[in-house]
Amino acid sequence: MAHIVGFAGSFSSPSRTRALVQAAVDDAAQRTGLEGLVFDLGDLGPSLGTAQHLFDLANGARDLVLSLLDADAIVIGSPVYKGSYTGLFKHLFDLIEPEALRGKPTLLTATGGGHRHALVIEHQLRPLFGFFEANVVPTGVYAASSDLQDGRIASPDIATRLEGAVSQLVAAIAPAKEAARPRSAAA
Repeated sequence: MAHIVGFAGSFSSPSRTRALVQAAVDDAAQRTGLEGLVFDLGDLGPSLGTAQHLFDLANGARDLVLSLLDADAIVIGSPVYKGSYTGLFKHLFDLIEPEALRGKPTLLTATGGGHRHALVIEHQLRPLFGFFEANVVPTGVYAASSDLQDGRIASPDIATRLEGAVSQLVAAIAPAKEAARPRSAAA
């Protein structure tokens, strides 16, 4: 199944991170005709904390992570705590094999209380997904508390930035799908 999967690395519900990731996935899915799915860190349940390998996760949690790995494109979002992503957010990605996200079109987002954490995408998330050799789009989207109201993007600047970032993600999907298509043996 062709799909775009979003992961919001937050335990809060509702969450500003989830709102930002959901907006990106909804827009990308609408533009591409692909199905969208978004899940939160809390959806992975308690097995995440004790897992030493991906297959140590409970069935439902493992299915969500496998949907992320099988997606045509992903949107990743993290709340900022103490200047970085949370420990369980990182632990999830520690369970994933390095080549699992290679070439995967990826949009990075983050949320925080104020604008002083705006570089978390460049200093924390981009290096992590660079390690995986994901195809991270150039524009990341950081939103402060004041940029999101009642589960929606309230800032015109953030809405415009997200629209541009989603355009980059959509543009990366078709070439990635073409590269993943098996080549015929006929020569």
